[in-house]
Amino acid sequence: MTLDILIPAFVTLFVIIDPIGLAPVFLALTRDMTSGHRRIVGLRAVLVAAAILTVFGLAGQAVLDLFGISMAAFRIAGGALLFLTALDMLFERRKQRRESQSEASVLDPADDPSVFPLAMPLISGPGAMATMILLMGNASDVGGKLAVLGVMIAVLAVVFAFFLAAGWLGRYLKDTGINVVTRLLGMLLAALAIQFMIDGLAQTPLFAV
Repeated sequence: MTLDILIPAFVTLFVIIDPIGLAPVFLALTRDMTSGHRRIVGLRAVLVAAAILTVFGLAGQAVLDLFGISMAAFRIAGGALLFLTALDMLFERRKQRRESQSEASVLDPADDPSVFPLAMPLISGPGAMATMILLMGNASDVGGKLAVLGVMIAVLAVVFAFFLAAGWLGRYLKDTGINVVTRLLGMLLAALAIQFMIDGLAQTPLFAV
């Protein structure tokens, strides 16, 4: 896969997972932990999310075939899902939902939030799963699929880096800075989602030229 394919793949996964938006949630979930314990929780969450996204990326096409769903139809549906996620980011509904999902774990600091809610649904949510299936479907050979998995690992490495820097981000970006970045990423995700839907429509018999 060339850079003109890998870069959009990285951007799409980066925006849908939103490491910047996850950082303050991670900070809230681990606020009573030591820095060492926080690193362990962050690493475990990223590893579990990587396993989930890998399974969906590799087996997603088989599931679609089992139910008789074409990749074109899934691209359109996946694009619509990503567009709804973009709207959530633009209007702050995503932040409110994440805070409500993390509330149960915050109430009991003894609970380990690495698997739930961090790994799933915050990191490897429905949007990220759909994106992995779409990206793996676009890869035409084994090398391309390995490249997509490499992009996923790179994005999750960025997520872990933001987890480690969560305290610093909370002090310097504050809520206003995080909201601005989230809205910018939401605009970018909306454009990428529409592109997914256009690509899906172009592969349907009704619109194919």
